[in-house]
Amino acid sequence: MNEPCVVISEQGKPFLEKGQMWMYSNNVIRADSSCEDGDPVRIVDEEGTFIAKGFYSAVSHVTVRILSRDEDEVIDRAFFRRRIQAAADYRRTAERENLTCCRMVFSEADLLPGLVCDRYGAVLVIQISCAGFEKRKDMICELLEEELSKDAPVEAVYIRNDIPSRTKEGLDQYTGFWNEKTYECPVIVEENGLKLHVDYIDGQKTGYFLDQKTNRMLVRRMAKGHRVLDCFTHTGGFALNAALGGAAEVTAVDVSGLALEAGLANAKLNHLEERMRFVQADVFEYLDTLEKGQYDFIILDPPAFTKSRKTVYKAYNGYKRINAQAMRALKGGGWLATCSCSRYMETGLFEQMLKEAASEAGVILRQVSVTQQNADHPILWLMEETSYLKFYIFQIL
Repeated sequence: MNEPCVVISEQGKPFLEKGQMWMYSNNVIRADSSCEDGDPVRIVDEEGTFIAKGFYSAVSHVTVRILSRDEDEVIDRAFFRRRIQAAADYRRTAERENLTCCRMVFSEADLLPGLVCDRYGAVLVIQISCAGFEKRKDMICELLEEELSKDAPVEAVYIRNDIPSRTKEGLDQYTGFWNEKTYECPVIVEENGLKLHVDYIDGQKTGYFLDQKTNRMLVRRMAKGHRVLDCFTHTGGFALNAALGGAAEVTAVDVSGLALEAGLANAKLNHLEERMRFVQADVFEYLDTLEKGQYDFIILDPPAFTKSRKTVYKAYNGYKRINAQAMRALKGGGWLATCSCSRYMETGLFEQMLKEAASEAGVILRQVSVTQQNADHPILWLMEETSYLKFYIFQIL
């Protein structure tokens, strides 16, 4: 039986035709009375021509999250099994060495909009941000457990539906183990040979920042013999990699005492604590205390300074301040790794900020590398929202 229909305006059609996976409420002309939140619907134009089908939500600004552009494709259990298998197969090639420390489903980028699944050892952490997957939560957890057990045993599935964006979908926030199977927390995982405690119950995001794995390896390879400062270290991701790479000394700074305690525990787990120092401080204030040449290598991995277009220019000034501070503190010929995880701080704007910061600091930037998020966070070129992380390494001249 055909799904109910949502009629889209001519103004909205080009967005879907170019590959956008969200259909916004301001482009909706009308919806059939039989449309129900969380159920599949067909999107058609005013002449009734089929465009796509996806999950419906009357309360969300994203009225339909696109699942398929095949009019004959049935949105059923077999459909989701195929999509989840495709997501897993992608990681089995692109992220083969880190399959038990990996984002296994990345929402729109895996053609499963509104669903995230991260794997930490024997635990899968699920995050749902749309009514369609909330309605099918048990089925999705079963399919993920079934598919991902092919790589290594899955002992538990934990639901981290504590994200504020759920309220925009009319969904409650909650957390807990699915199907009454519990597991120890924190769990120990391995990322590129580095052991880490991951608190998947109370940690930020789903427990860890998986999207920087490749970039942390870049720092590890360059750190040997250097005095390294890792700013906004959180639980020590970049700092630990620098120490493992043979840094002479590593200072890890963060405002959160709890995060630093976890970082120190990670250092001890890898027998790196003797070359590491964890400092609780406001990074802006700490950078102001540094003398020229105090460090050879500085890493800036701040939280997103902006989560909307309205605050981009305020964030711009924050990024410029810390980057100029770091450039001034590095010795001549030193190294700067700097990034932004906000998709609203677009590449062109971020690069403009770096040029201004270099000018203010009186230095020349020599580009070493430019990268983005790790391969387990793939980017759809037809949907800019999937591209958010920008990571640069420079030599300071």
